[in-house]
Amino acid sequence: MRNNLFAITLLALSLNSVSTYAQYPTHHSGYLKKEPKVKKFYVGGEIDAIFSTATIHHDAGILAVNSTSPQSVNTLGIIRFTGTNIGATFNFNFSHHIGLYTGIDIKNVGYVEQDNGYTLKRRVYNVGVPLGLKIGNMASDKGYFFLGGGLDAPINYNEKYYHDRDNKKRINEWFSDRTPSLMPYAFLGATFSQGVTVKAQYYPNNFLNTNYTDNSGYMPYKGTDVNLVLLSIGFRIGFSTGNNAPAKEYKSNW
Repeated sequence: MRNNLFAITLLALSLNSVSTYAQYPTHHSGYLKKEPKVKKFYVGGEIDAIFSTATIHHDAGILAVNSTSPQSVNTLGIIRFTGTNIGATFNFNFSHHIGLYTGIDIKNVGYVEQDNGYTLKRRVYNVGVPLGLKIGNMASDKGYFFLGGGLDAPINYNEKYYHDRDNKKRINEWFSDRTPSLMPYAFLGATFSQGVTVKAQYYPNNFLNTNYTDNSGYMPYKGTDVNLVLLSIGFRIGFSTGNNAPAKEYKSNW
């Protein structure tokens, strides 16, 4: 009799414990926690500082700077720095770990070439549209990798050529034919916590329009092939709250 009473008491206590735990709110549990909310869609902004160079090829006897080498020449441009390149982004997150973004940006890109004491600088202001795939943690305070491509449209071309800085030859043209009307590019990068971004970007097509002919019939860019290489460091900021995906519960490591 005593054994039966003890067994019934033990069973009642066990059922009461299970019932109490089942009714206890999960947010009080150290075992169950919630993932940070992820925005399904949001509008953002970015500001970048760009370090650029270029791979440069000149056919034999057609050097843009002051050289008379009879051989074709392959060189690497001098590192060039520009700040305050800006853009707006439109972000679409499909889950906590994958998303897409596009947008519009304005950037200053170009290259610098030096030879025999002479300096040649060429740059364009571009309006661009990127399309990138994001892979990682889409929560606002986390990081992710991104890759993709885009198209730039040059709106202003500038060229400077000098030996003495006080005696420069300069060209400045809006919507110039000296470069292609569209410049495709590919990029790869990462965004870290607090929105810090590092990105490498490459332009596979020639920066110059080799078919360009000036008023005298001269083709100044014939025989020259330039491919831009960019490294940018900047910040991304989310402007709108957007629609948040519901939080998901997961097991903690504790």
